[in-house]
Amino acid sequence: MKGGMSKTNWIAAVIFIIPVLITGSIVKVNQKMGAASISEAIIKAGSGDTIFFSEGTYFLQELVIPKKLVLIGSGKAVLDGNGKNQILTIRSDSVVISGLVFKHSGVSFIRENSAVYLDSVKGCIVRGNNFTDNYFAVYLARSSDCIIENNKIEASSRRESLSGNGIHLWYCRNISISNNIINGHRDGIYLEFARECGIFGNKAAGNLRYGLHFMFSDSCSYNQNSFTDNGAGVAVMYTKNVTMQQNKFIGNWGGASYGILLKDISKSSITQNYFYKNSCGIYVEGCADVNVQNNDFIENGWAVRLMANSVNNLFNANNFIGNTFDISTNNIRNYNSFSGNYWSEYAGYDRNRDGYGDVGYRPVRLFSLIAEMNEMNLILLRSFAVHLLDLAEKAFPLLTPETLIDDFPKMRKILNDTNN
Repeated sequence: MKGGMSKTNWIAAVIFIIPVLITGSIVKVNQKMGAASISEAIIKAGSGDTIFFSEGTYFLQELVIPKKLVLIGSGKAVLDGNGKNQILTIRSDSVVISGLVFKHSGVSFIRENSAVYLDSVKGCIVRGNNFTDNYFAVYLARSSDCIIENNKIEASSRRESLSGNGIHLWYCRNISISNNIINGHRDGIYLEFARECGIFGNKAAGNLRYGLHFMFSDSCSYNQNSFTDNGAGVAVMYTKNVTMQQNKFIGNWGGASYGILLKDISKSSITQNYFYKNSCGIYVEGCADVNVQNNDFIENGWAVRLMANSVNNLFNANNFIGNTFDISTNNIRNYNSFSGNYWSEYAGYDRNRDGYGDVGYRPVRLFSLIAEMNEMNLILLRSFAVHLLDLAEKAFPLLTPETLIDDFPKMRKILNDTNN
């Protein structure tokens, strides 16, 4: 049916949107209608009505939704910003956007041009859409109690300056971001001044800077996400009461890349996560009262880089396997606790068979201190002289932190539920 929608597409759209509970009238628009006609249809629609976009490409800019509406498509309706300005701005509570394709919101250096911009709203849902080559894909400002889920978000810019973020939150509260696939943006997910948000089951891969980046965002949870091959990994800054559990940090590799960069974090927990082949598993700077427990650190450059201004952090029941450096620090003193971890480099005995080594393990190599002072020294990493230095320091520790010791090293790998 030309310009309209087939019975199959209509059934598929209705099934997809059933959870939204359509209660008002259904207004159909098609690609033959100009932007002015579509705006007029939105103005004439009643609160709670559904706007159905038939299959086709709609070249739209600065389309504003000022009332409670449901916007849906069959998955083949494309809203194209033509590389200019913003596409869709939501200025009403309880708006639902589903089954649409958004393309080409315009790059701007003075405003956050987005495919979907939610401005000071509550209870909105952005579900099951495709976002392709937008500056920002979904931007929420001063909003609360919204759901962003099951979207596919991708961009292809090769420069950070020409790319916005996949999902961006600013001054938001109680936002649920779940099961989205995000790649190719500057940051996959970005939070600033957000509170009580939940980030669950997302896959952020190949983003130019961070897979997840948040600052000043207290009391948030990040569970069961995957962050793979992002430029600099994940950054968590200036925040307290954060929970990060059962996430995967894989292949975030480069001169300034991390599984997680922690800066000025307090009263938080990092548990049951999987760190594999990152330049650095966790970088810890200015952090206090953080529990790092039941994680797997496998074949990273540095498993943990622990800076001198971090205190009262607990590392317990983690697996450190095959890392170049298990623990590195820039201080000969230690104000943190290590207990009950498994270290693949530990060569002690367990004569009473209680599962713990009879002698404590010092995980800081002398050469890691030297490399921390000047990373250019890493070129000597595999040299015989460095091997002799490390052996001598193990036998007569003088320069490595005397109190940075795991007094109860586990003899066998701990079965942590990291879903690896």
